[in-house]
Amino acid sequence: MTTYKVGKVLHYINGKFVEGVAGKSFENINPFNNEVINEVAEGFAEDIDLAVKAAKKAFDDVPWGTMSVDERMKYILRIAALIEENAEEIAYLESLDTGLPISQTKKQASRAAENFRFYAQMVKSRMVGEAYKVDGDFINYTIYKPIGVAGLITPWNTPFMLETWKVAPALATGNTVVLKPAEWSPLTANKLAEIIHEAGLPEGVFNIVHGFGETAGASLVRHSDVRLISFTGETTTGAEIIKNSADTLKKTSMELGGKSPAIIFADADLEKALDAVVWGVFSLNGERCTANSRLFLEKSIYDSFVERLKERVQNISVGDPLDSSTELGPLIHKKHWETVLHYIEIAKKEGAEVFSGNVPQSLKNGNFVPPTLLLNCHNGMKVAQEEIFGPVMAVIPFETEEEVIKMANDVKYGLAAYVWTNNLKRGHRIVQSIESGMAWVNSQNVRDLRIPFGGTKYSGIGREGGHYSFDFYTEVQVIHVAIGDHHIPQFGKSKKAETISAQQ
Repeated sequence: MTTYKVGKVLHYINGKFVEGVAGKSFENINPFNNEVINEVAEGFAEDIDLAVKAAKKAFDDVPWGTMSVDERMKYILRIAALIEENAEEIAYLESLDTGLPISQTKKQASRAAENFRFYAQMVKSRMVGEAYKVDGDFINYTIYKPIGVAGLITPWNTPFMLETWKVAPALATGNTVVLKPAEWSPLTANKLAEIIHEAGLPEGVFNIVHGFGETAGASLVRHSDVRLISFTGETTTGAEIIKNSADTLKKTSMELGGKSPAIIFADADLEKALDAVVWGVFSLNGERCTANSRLFLEKSIYDSFVERLKERVQNISVGDPLDSSTELGPLIHKKHWETVLHYIEIAKKEGAEVFSGNVPQSLKNGNFVPPTLLLNCHNGMKVAQEEIFGPVMAVIPFETEEEVIKMANDVKYGLAAYVWTNNLKRGHRIVQSIESGMAWVNSQNVRDLRIPFGGTKYSGIGREGGHYSFDFYTEVQVIHVAIGDHHIPQFGKSKKAETISAQQ
């Protein structure tokens, strides 16, 4: 495998890679061995202010938002092409930085390029307004206009793909961007800045400030010249962002946590269901917001299905994320590793049977959690209610359709849901009864960029994806044009003026 040199990561502000104003930096740690990979410039309010000012100047003075669509899309498509050209390096950096298996990060790079191509197409074909004729007097129509400076705050799980998922529609619709990537995964965000720099975007159109949520992130949210905040991450942080955005009346889009149910009935294609739920919770190291972290099994198949789950768990390949045969790598950071292990201890205290796969002794220096099943759970357990965000799945039996719907909804989250049954009437009936932003019937989590993504309850507010992104990244302006000689009330017109007007 080709390896790539990693140097110090700097901010990207106004078309230049720069140190922070305070001159501070922090260490970026390799989750595979907990050794330092590199240093990262640490941003604070002063750096955010410089980035926002650059973005605002670019929006106001540089013809980005008012540039012809064809001209702007040339830049967007150039970014997509450069992502594809650098796909191998992106996959390597992502695995090195996050611990995600390289066989999976390669797919994320290709998805990232598709994000830019998709929005280049969407802006030209779908960002269209409406027009209404009112008798012969008026034509009323709507147009979509870029809002201004977009603040984007992205997570550390699949960071490159999720960064491009926000950056692509924000830029394509004519906004300028300040991106604050997760501090635990800065490498591919920096690579995105290098790619955008090479694509030749005007100075200030795209900016990155690295740092921590409490300082850099909070400063971006509070800044009065930032018109919108798109955030993907943990629910508590999302709630805080909404509070802090209120003072400046920012638009916000929140894609937050999940505790998504997968429901398997006895009549389902059990082989495909097994493939789907194992992949759904153990791919991406279990660090997936839409993971089926609660598995509900119809009681008649519970024992046999659990035995097959155990066999799969024991056979999952745990190892070096840069090894193409690895299926499960280390968790992103020591702190997160400790949190996930703590939840497994809680499960034991709550009475769950814990069944885990194997982590080789040679991997003891990394943040490895074995693929884990929490068996004989009930839905009231803490481990069945709270997001663990690791390779851990709570398995719960059920007897009736009504019972499983109640349990599926008896949680504060509502991001995704999965139902497996060959009775399609029941499949439709159940997913429509589940409180979730998204649901799949007889399928794992597969995405279509044309449809919205988002959750309900504590899993978020708003939708992005497809033309739904236009609702967030643009402002709709309504324009009324008089085309006839319609009557206008004449308040305050004197009787004398009316007489003179009549004589004329």
